[in-house]
Amino acid sequence: MTAADPAGRDGNPSMSASTGAPGGPSRNRRSLTHRVRHALRHPKHVPAHARRVARDTWLQLRHRDHIEYYRAVMAADTARSPEAAVGHNPSVEKWERLGRMQFDYLVGHGLQPHHRILEIGCGNLRAGRLFIDHLDTGHYYGIDISPAILMEAQRTLVREGLQSKLPYLTLVADLSFSFLPDGHFDVVHAHSVFSHSPTYVVEQCLEHVGRVLAPGGFFDFTFGRTEGTEHQVLHEDFYYRTETLIGLARKHGLSARFMDDWEELPHAQSKIRVSVRGERGEGTRGS
Repeated sequence: MTAADPAGRDGNPSMSASTGAPGGPSRNRRSLTHRVRHALRHPKHVPAHARRVARDTWLQLRHRDHIEYYRAVMAADTARSPEAAVGHNPSVEKWERLGRMQFDYLVGHGLQPHHRILEIGCGNLRAGRLFIDHLDTGHYYGIDISPAILMEAQRTLVREGLQSKLPYLTLVADLSFSFLPDGHFDVVHAHSVFSHSPTYVVEQCLEHVGRVLAPGGFFDFTFGRTEGTEHQVLHEDFYYRTETLIGLARKHGLSARFMDDWEELPHAQSKIRVSVRGERGEGTRGS
């Protein structure tokens, strides 16, 4: 949900993301023209946008660091609704559906029970609960910057009866992965993380993720895609060109490719897959 468009965070696009049409990536959601048009088409969204602008202004004054800023955003959103805090989807049904979509996609790309997965921005385990159930005991590792949402993740574990699978749920302050072992994870997964991250956070992740990937492993991430000028809406939503992110991956020794099959799914963000340069990164080891 962007400030001007409730589909921008993690919802369904109003039109295919590949069309460049009104729901596609060609628009600049920060522009005055877009915001006025959207307000005229969707007047019921205006009060929510005004509240976000006020909150953004207040939190920027209190938190100059982006991680601290977004941690405060998540605390406020989680207090309001744990389901809506992850992807800003107000219903449990949408929360479950988007989690299932992420899970089915990775299983379709070779995720097997013996693999190990690191989920960046695991949230309240919207998809994580399915990964945990699917994977062998102790093979799921979820990290997040928000203490509030990790408490909700624990509640999800209890509700789903997954305590015996012994997942790791860890609070982090950055994406350097310095406390994690080399070559450990077959899959690293970040859904709707880079869409809330400025460039320096994205680059920090790409600089270090190759170290924790197992041979033949890959890192999938979604992002808010634009085909025009890269921009942000408030300090919450960031839109990147595909070539920018692929270039950052290559800068840090990673191969990267745009995932065309993800575009066929009902989701507003696009997906890139990266692997250590020289490895295929098409599947996972032993798959």
